[in-house]
Amino acid sequence: MLALLAFSRFGAGVATMVYAGTLPFLLQEWDMSGVEGGSVQSASNLSYAISLLVCSWASDRIGPRKIFVTANWFTAAMLVACTLFARSYESGLILFSLLALGLGGSYTPAIMLVARHLPRNMRGRSVGVLLTGASLGYFFAIAGCASLTLAWGYATLWLALSVIPLLAAIGATFAAPGPSLSTEEAAADPPLTRAMLSRNSVLLTAGYTAHCWELLGMWAWTPAFLAFAFAERVALSPMIVGVVIAGALHVSGAAATLFGGWASDRWNQRAVLVGMGAAGALLSVTVGWTASLPPIAVVIVVFLYGFAALGDSGVLSAAMADAVAPGQLGRMLALRSILGLGAGAVSPAAFGIVLDLVNAPGQAPSHWGWAFAMLGGGGLIATAAALLLKPSDFKARQLHRAP
Repeated sequence: MLALLAFSRFGAGVATMVYAGTLPFLLQEWDMSGVEGGSVQSASNLSYAISLLVCSWASDRIGPRKIFVTANWFTAAMLVACTLFARSYESGLILFSLLALGLGGSYTPAIMLVARHLPRNMRGRSVGVLLTGASLGYFFAIAGCASLTLAWGYATLWLALSVIPLLAAIGATFAAPGPSLSTEEAAADPPLTRAMLSRNSVLLTAGYTAHCWELLGMWAWTPAFLAFAFAERVALSPMIVGVVIAGALHVSGAAATLFGGWASDRWNQRAVLVGMGAAGALLSVTVGWTASLPPIAVVIVVFLYGFAALGDSGVLSAAMADAVAPGQLGRMLALRSILGLGAGAVSPAAFGIVLDLVNAPGQAPSHWGWAFAMLGGGGLIATAAALLLKPSDFKARQLHRAP
């Protein structure tokens, strides 16, 4: 079950990054301005957020299995539609926004399926495996697009890549066993307002929001920072540089989610959340000042940064599954997703404001340290929230060995 769920997330990761990985080529092919190219991604992000909210809420009502399987098939169908019919800015805007509806519908139901059908003592590593699948999908799509678009053409490449979400949809159909919560079980849950206001759920939501502030700001601006650090110092083709950047960000994320999930089951969630939050804050304050180091040293620091920034993601989800009743998990995940995506939408703009303030106007930015340090505030808040969690809850969880 877990292997198939992880493969479904791999397929979703591939579908998520198809447009971003091909964007440098699409600007010319579709005769798009930078604003038009970015607006396609922005519209997709908005569509994803809406889908995430609606499908997470609906999963509590009709069960995560139906939502999960339907969303995976819809994703596969829409990527094929993008392959066949996206040939301009207008068609791409519509079709990739529809694709994002499927992507948003498969994320939280996958976490809910893990929470309902796998033992609690392996919940952390199980959610980590899910997120690792998505991170590897991101890297696979970006590396493939950077390497093959020029030789194959984007339409042929997308057609080849669309096979992966199709296989993932087949796997998802077999990976989602078991019935939904019974009416009696759902009725036994405490009121939702009590779950929303419980100490751990509030702290975990705050930690996730701060985590998204740091992570999505870092993902948005680190490629530009690496391009600046590599400029005129690395004798590699832009394609290879793109693969290196994708690897530093997303292979590190895959390793982080596996380690974080394993460590949270081996010790406890609180310790991992504190450690990853503090490491992310420290590296946020550090990374922007490393541009003058040898390129290999910069890549290592960015790899560690990506590791720390994503390492607590799966643990936050597993901890939320422990903090609320099963019949309310979808709605709590929906609430935290809106807050987290909202913070993640603001942080890249805030980064840009700081970057403009500390660099001369009209010139390429050369001072990055203060802008990255601003993202470190998210790591500090996430660390503080983790320190305030009730440690007794996690100690009890470590002794629990039944589903």
